[in-house]
Amino acid sequence: MSNHPLAEVFGLPTTNLSPVAERFRNNKLCPYNNKVPSCTKDKAKDPLGVCSIYDGGQLALTCPVRFRQDWLIVEEAANFLFPSGTAWTSLQEIRLTDAQGKTAGNIDFVLVAYDDEGQIIDFGSLEVQAVYISGNVRRPFAQYMSDRKTNQDMIWKSTHVRADYLSSSRKRLVPQMLYKGSILQTWRKKQTVALHRAFFETLPQLPEVKQEEADVAWLVYELDFIEAQNRFQLVSYETVYTQFRPALQQITTPEAGPIDEFVNELQTKLDAKLDNDYPPDAPTLADIIRQ
Repeated sequence: MSNHPLAEVFGLPTTNLSPVAERFRNNKLCPYNNKVPSCTKDKAKDPLGVCSIYDGGQLALTCPVRFRQDWLIVEEAANFLFPSGTAWTSLQEIRLTDAQGKTAGNIDFVLVAYDDEGQIIDFGSLEVQAVYISGNVRRPFAQYMSDRKTNQDMIWKSTHVRADYLSSSRKRLVPQMLYKGSILQTWRKKQTVALHRAFFETLPQLPEVKQEEADVAWLVYELDFIEAQNRFQLVSYETVYTQFRPALQQITTPEAGPIDEFVNELQTKLDAKLDNDYPPDAPTLADIIRQ
């Protein structure tokens, strides 16, 4: 494990200084099927080429494009969405609108099944969810890129960089399911969500059903280190099948903490307020005059 927060930079581990790895970094290329050859994360002209980080000794996958390695996610999504033997393809960044014509956002991938004449006979969605980063990751990235050989295993203490799973679920995953997912559910179209194992394990336990009863498949992936190649390989960890509404309710319903802690907090605030509402015991001006 690296001593600094960066796990993969422009597709490969920071300790991988092979000619292939350095070619990607020198040319700011993305090895994982971005929409263009270059990495475009954060800024197109000055991309933040960090695919994954170390968070408390655990890998956290921070770039959605990183999931596209070998197009495994699309293949496994199609296996759930369509019967075996169906002709299908994928379309990227498809705009979805509601009944009033207002945008509900873009769907990462829409997988379409088609007949012998090329006419669409079915479709389903694939959303890819990476994790947000808390802290300034560009500073260690710039430090590493300035001298990769020296900084391949640097100790970084200047800024705390971590995976922000809570914001990733509340600000990204939940809104996606509420808006885009609800429209697809109304149309009775199946959905798939691809995410990293570390992220999935921060979610509440979802009520599972059999595959044939599910309308949502959670495609959970892991990054396995291939020592001989000094690189990580995206592999399938598990697939969890759920129904849309029970899963959404489970994710959006917070687990209640002990009521006693909340009451104690209220009591502390109330005590402070009551103390401030009464005048201090110091003598008033009238008392001083009478003396």
